[in-house]
Amino acid sequence: MATAIEVDNLYKAYQLGQYGTQTISGDFQRWWMTKVLRQEDPFLKIGEINDRRIKGESNVVWSLRNINFTVQQGEAFGIIGNNGAGKSTLLKLLSRVTSPTRGSIRMKGRVSSLLEVGTGFHPELSGKENIFLNGVILGMRKKEIHRRLDEIVDFAGVEKYLETPVKRYSSGMYVRLAFAVAAHLDAEILVVDEVLAVGDAEFQKKCLGKMNDISKNEGRTVLFVSHNIQAVSSLTNKAIILDSGELIFKGKTEDGISKYLGLKKTKSVEYRNESGEGIVSVSLKTSEPNNIHRFGQKFSVEIVVNLPQTGFKPAISYQVFDEFENPVFHELFLGTEHNFETNSGDLKIISEINNLRLYPGDYYLKIHYADSFSKIKIDTISDVCHFKVEVMEALRDYYWQPGVAKYVEKGKWKVL
Repeated sequence: MATAIEVDNLYKAYQLGQYGTQTISGDFQRWWMTKVLRQEDPFLKIGEINDRRIKGESNVVWSLRNINFTVQQGEAFGIIGNNGAGKSTLLKLLSRVTSPTRGSIRMKGRVSSLLEVGTGFHPELSGKENIFLNGVILGMRKKEIHRRLDEIVDFAGVEKYLETPVKRYSSGMYVRLAFAVAAHLDAEILVVDEVLAVGDAEFQKKCLGKMNDISKNEGRTVLFVSHNIQAVSSLTNKAIILDSGELIFKGKTEDGISKYLGLKKTKSVEYRNESGEGIVSVSLKTSEPNNIHRFGQKFSVEIVVNLPQTGFKPAISYQVFDEFENPVFHELFLGTEHNFETNSGDLKIISEINNLRLYPGDYYLKIHYADSFSKIKIDTISDVCHFKVEVMEALRDYYWQPGVAKYVEKGKWKVL
């Protein structure tokens, strides 16, 4: 089987803050070394790994470091990792949206990419005009696009709005048409990022079926990134795992998912930010030691945030996700609804749920911190405070009756 994609010793660095050497001679030297001589950037310092949980000391971060893998023609290939792991950066490199800092990418055939809602679409052009625009960008002739037009429109289900400028489309309509175009035009490699999360469940199922057909029946290569682990499992046979920009696994998808979920289970029930800014700390109190919570027992989350000034009213929420990264429920604290002293400094709040009932399994938290009035986001912490839900033996027979659903009573917030 022929190789469709070969990634060799790939690195990608990003400069934080001001970019440039701050002198004309330095800028010329950088241009001469990198563009003419094709050598390494002499002004690019060795940066840090891309871990957003810790404060860095360098203004250069490695979004990807030493990535090596190959994808065979006709293969459906998954890319797994947490937020900030480098997945989207890798797809942008594969789609030639940006260039690598070091290393090489060799690809056989044309690439059709769906990286985010509206990629490659001109907002002022109609849906039909954008179909032809995308086809031309891929190097197709007008008659070839005409031959696929009815198939694209039928798959997207937007015939009624085909002559309407896409700037008037909803995000769901946008992604339906974008996926239909990417999947039906004649490209040998299809690259799909998390954008399918915008569509409804029925359309997501339809897209997965189309990608499966593209891979197995048409012999085209599919690269698929999704936080929906079940979707990755059903579509792909091989996968890689990225963690803080580094490749930590490549092999069979089922083995990769087991490793990925295993890594998540080992994380702590506490988060602490040493800089003392934004979200300062998050801690979880489960009903039993070792991160275990019993079904129907008391559950509490303690969050400490730093208030930037006196009188600031925060909006703080936490979401609970299951082991497949599906959101289960969320709790919201609005400072405007509580009477408390709002001096600048640390604010500690606790959310208590007296009777938390979740299916047995592994869960974790995601914390959001914003301004109550402007809704401007101040800080977000993902993938923290992992815990496991277990059912007491006495409840096990009752609990597993068909139709018993998850239930979460509304939490009570206390300001300390």
